[in-house]
Amino acid sequence: MSRPAAAPAPGGPAEKARDDYGENLQFASVLVIDDEPGMRNFLTKILEPRVKRVEQARSAEQAAEILDLAHFDLVILDNVMPGKTGLDWLSEQRRVGLFADTIMITAYADLDTAIRALRTGVADFVLKPFRANQILNAVARALDRKYLRRENFLLKHELSEGGQAARGRLLGNSPAIQRVRDVLAKLAPTPASVLFTGASGTGKEIAARTLHAMSDRAGEPFVAVNCAAVSPDHIAEELFGVVEGRDRTRDGLFLHADGGTLFLDEVAQLPEQVQAGLLRVLEDRRIRPLGAEREIPLNLRFFFATNADLQAEVDAGRFRADLYHRINVVNVDMPPLADRSEDIVELAALFMSEFSRALALPALDLNEEILLKLSRYDWPGNVRELRNLIERSVILGQFPEEFAGHGTVTGQEAIETLALVEQRHIMSVLDACDGNRAEAARRLGVSRKTVDRKCAAWDI
Repeated sequence: MSRPAAAPAPGGPAEKARDDYGENLQFASVLVIDDEPGMRNFLTKILEPRVKRVEQARSAEQAAEILDLAHFDLVILDNVMPGKTGLDWLSEQRRVGLFADTIMITAYADLDTAIRALRTGVADFVLKPFRANQILNAVARALDRKYLRRENFLLKHELSEGGQAARGRLLGNSPAIQRVRDVLAKLAPTPASVLFTGASGTGKEIAARTLHAMSDRAGEPFVAVNCAAVSPDHIAEELFGVVEGRDRTRDGLFLHADGGTLFLDEVAQLPEQVQAGLLRVLEDRRIRPLGAEREIPLNLRFFFATNADLQAEVDAGRFRADLYHRINVVNVDMPPLADRSEDIVELAALFMSEFSRALALPALDLNEEILLKLSRYDWPGNVRELRNLIERSVILGQFPEEFAGHGTVTGQEAIETLALVEQRHIMSVLDACDGNRAEAARRLGVSRKTVDRKCAAWDI
């Protein structure tokens, strides 16, 4: 299910496959199961230049052994083989944990076989003899449906998680937030797991999404799971997937995120048995869906987040010590808004523009007095509280009394105070850059001349 980030060479086989049969072929892994060497070789020959990986099995027993070692996006299965039919084998494999889509090929078709194939979860039914373009079209259709189901599932999941609100950028130019950016830049090319800590509302998910976008997995899914929002009785099914009944399986979020990044927010809220299962996944990079007998290999990067003190949770016996040490490979601590007050003006202006446009309501004036009051407030709810305040104010058409501008601060006082805020901010960025004005200008998003002019005015 994983998709590599590298683009195919122009004019190459993968490029042709994308033009003729859709782009999903070039990312797919396919297992061909047929007792006839000629058919296996024919299918391998037409698929090999077009898909990421193709393997073949001469019998149901060999296919089961291959599936114990590797996961495939699609299985092409002959129905008439020595020992047992392909449908009998498929039904058995569904029960032990086969999650791949399947195309059935056969020279002997009847209505009962077709009905049973559909009930067993066969994606398509191709009659022998067939031409190369017929099987390639069937493979393309099956993969298109597979990825469409995945995209629909992830979209619904993200909407249920409220993920649209967390799609913003990591904003601000304060030294505190710049340090976070510098750490993310170092982590981006690595496969390391990352633990994001900090108070609620500091932007842990936004930082995680930013890191995912900077990594080589940027074209793959970013799946965010709020562990506190899922019932403890159902979270194992949601994460690991489940074998449902005789011939049905349901993918979990681990499989849906395969190839990309899984972000487990509020990880301290995981039930103890799920903590044990997660530890095994992190160590082995394999999952065992509920009710399955087979483990499935994974290609995933893991991000975690919590606003709890995990060491205290370990000491209290509520969080496994071995899991804590396994996820705490690299810690990115998100600064509270009170420690980056220089960013409040930029954040307030951005949120005002965002909500005014989204709600089709007039933007409120962010005058000097209001900005000064926003800068003086300590924001216990951090960036989320500021965002909610701006949204509420746009809807009501006015700021709350404690932030409203009444002229109680004189214009000159406000200008002087804001000038001091500006000076402190520029000076702190200069200090972080060891006095390098060109680098400070880059971080501030202004020209070098602006920094030189300000420094001259302050006699620096």
